[in-house]
Amino acid sequence: MARSAPLDHRSLGIIGFGAFGRLIAEHMRGFVKIHATDALPIANAPHGVTPTDLGGVCACDIVVLAVPVSELEPLCMQIAPLLRPGALVMDVGSVKVEPARIMATLLPRHVSLIATHPLFGPQSIKGGAAGLKLVMCPIRGTDERRIAAFLRKAMGLRIIRATPEEHDREAAYTQGLTHLIARALLPLEAPRRITTRSFDLLWEAVSMVRHDAAGVTAAIENGNPYAMDARQSFFAEMDSLRQDLG
Repeated sequence: MARSAPLDHRSLGIIGFGAFGRLIAEHMRGFVKIHATDALPIANAPHGVTPTDLGGVCACDIVVLAVPVSELEPLCMQIAPLLRPGALVMDVGSVKVEPARIMATLLPRHVSLIATHPLFGPQSIKGGAAGLKLVMCPIRGTDERRIAAFLRKAMGLRIIRATPEEHDREAAYTQGLTHLIARALLPLEAPRRITTRSFDLLWEAVSMVRHDAAGVTAAIENGNPYAMDARQSFFAEMDSLRQDLG
């Protein structure tokens, strides 16, 4: 039986049981009944997680779309007739403008929608969830405050409320440039024996994103409508610095 928590919804469906889908299941299985589905057969499902089909997941109170942003549109078209009235649907993509538009356009009016972006992953959550950030962009319905309260109390997350546009404008710099710098540094095989603390911290940041799935990097760099402007600003500063240094 799920332990008590300030959450009215009692079943959680996860579509996409990759690294992040499993992470959600591991942290939520003590609070709600979890059903999961994936394009591939689910092997070694954690205790408390029931592998099922798409219809079984869409019958849940909360449905989390843990798939690459590039797969979100066809998925929403597929699940639209399967979602039950009153359900809450959330995505967990790294960009928010396009997922919010897709869900609002393709999913039925009888479901609530929240576009979310957990600002952590399997690497950064190893030390625990307390203090980690999650962005919530309410799109439709009134579930956002209740879900936010639950995540604060149950997991200790810091909830940031933003519009999809506010999220993508900021993430173009804070996330887009981090991945850009990581991609530039990794091929250099920089020495790591004689290092300063500042370099160690920089390399730690690079290491946290180096194993991200290709779909995550593609969404961050190409799916964010503000990412190109951020990159151009960064490249302009680097050109200026190169000229200053001769």
